[in-house]
Amino acid sequence: MDEATRPFWLSAFLDLPAEAFDAATAFWASVTGYPLSPLRGDDLEFGTLVPPAGDDYLRVQRVGSSARIHLDVHVTDPAQAARRALRLGATLLADRGYQVLSSPSGFVFCLVNHTAGVRPHAARWPGGHLSRVDQVALDLPRDVHDSESDFWAELLGEAARPLSGDEFSAVDRRPELPLRLLLHRLDEPTGATRAHLDLATDDVAAEVARHLELGAEWVRDHDGWTVLRDPAGLLYCVTGRDPAPG
Repeated sequence: MDEATRPFWLSAFLDLPAEAFDAATAFWASVTGYPLSPLRGDDLEFGTLVPPAGDDYLRVQRVGSSARIHLDVHVTDPAQAARRALRLGATLLADRGYQVLSSPSGFVFCLVNHTAGVRPHAARWPGGHLSRVDQVALDLPRDVHDSESDFWAELLGEAARPLSGDEFSAVDRRPELPLRLLLHRLDEPTGATRAHLDLATDDVAAEVARHLELGAEWVRDHDGWTVLRDPAGLLYCVTGRDPAPG
């Protein structure tokens, strides 16, 4: 992989249906502590959650379909990186100056060249605990898990390593990147690849209580993390991992 195609930043887009856009963007601005930028685009469909320090890595988009997450992979030369992604098994969906593609199992991502490089610190909340969105989890049915894991490791130029049994693995993250890519092997034998956001915090109970006050819906608890639902219907997790950068 040469420097023109090596990812130097990752951003997560929350694609939100119009009827839930205002409520969901206000929710995520409160959850992260990152105010929403002025909206942009022909139909004012794009916005950015702007951290108080460091570069942004969370963005929102008003869409007509159901809510979902997609990734922006930042590279110096999106066109060249797209050609490489096609060789790895991706499909080109659109060329809009940036490249819109889907992974081998159909997960949508974009190759962009927006400059960024300073990872924001975790936010500190009343009571003293810390949290930050620091992970995008790809939820992979069993029939696509191995091929999709190989694709993302190759695309990002890093190794995918097991974390817990055969259920969880992750693509190695360089310290400067704001997001890690988690690979979650589902029990489902087949189906669509989807994604969700994970927050890291040093106090899961306090962080979950804060989210519930802001309008999240509790879904279920696991050992070490809690699954919640945002106002647009997106599932996400609050996890007891170290929220500090590095």
